[in-house]
Amino acid sequence: MGIVVTGGAVRLTGSGLGCPTWPQCTDGSFVPHEAMGYHAAIEFGNRMLTWVLTIIAIAAVVAVWRQASSQRRNRVLVVLLALGIPFQGVVGGITVLTDLNPWVVSLHFLLSMLLVSGATVLVFRTSPYPRESAVTGIAARVGLIMAWLVYAVTWIAIYLGTVVTGSGPHAGDVHAHRNGLTPSQTTQLHADSVFVLIGLAIAVVVITRVMRMPQSRAALTYAGLLVLQGIIGMVQYFTDLPILLVLLHMLGSGLLLIGATWLVLWFRLSDSPSGDPVPLT
Repeated sequence: MGIVVTGGAVRLTGSGLGCPTWPQCTDGSFVPHEAMGYHAAIEFGNRMLTWVLTIIAIAAVVAVWRQASSQRRNRVLVVLLALGIPFQGVVGGITVLTDLNPWVVSLHFLLSMLLVSGATVLVFRTSPYPRESAVTGIAARVGLIMAWLVYAVTWIAIYLGTVVTGSGPHAGDVHAHRNGLTPSQTTQLHADSVFVLIGLAIAVVVITRVMRMPQSRAALTYAGLLVLQGIIGMVQYFTDLPILLVLLHMLGSGLLLIGATWLVLWFRLSDSPSGDPVPLT
């Protein structure tokens, strides 16, 4: 999540082309020089964080593979996550080489969200969880369906949020093109998806509370995050998109996806007769 926030800071400060080329920062140099100004320093700093994340990912691969009880699916997942980081770096380079094409920028953000969701799955699988408290039966199956709907619509809302961004003022550079869509229309579509999400979240909270399911805490956490995210989104819209609120909204998107992923994982735990989470494919 940290590099998602710093990546947002790059765009919001207009530093997206602070380093005008890739993989070098400027022709003939991998590092910016003083005359390039603070935009180059911000963009270069964000690029360097990719290496920090790569080191962490390698350490995670080693830790999971050395764990005697580690399941094959966890080993595969951690390797995919580790490989996803340099791949994401390449996509980031393409955003620079295409002069911050809004659709490529959108893809760059969505891939980050995919890595966040995958990392959440890994944390859940490798952490202790109360198998004996899982509720099974029809209620758990209905809850699982609802959780998957929450997860899917969360993705839709996040995607539409990137479309709104592509039509709005924060392009990452003063000369970057926008996607050509009408901001008011894209914002309305995004808001509609959030309204659907609110209805689904309320349904999951009601089901888990009425049935006294252990997933209740995860459902309430997600609903709370959704309320906060909605408030931030509305305030930023009516205050002409101040940078700090937009950055918080980006952070909220990631936290919301973590919450949706965690909710699905909890219900999959209940749906498994053995008490083990059903493998995510």
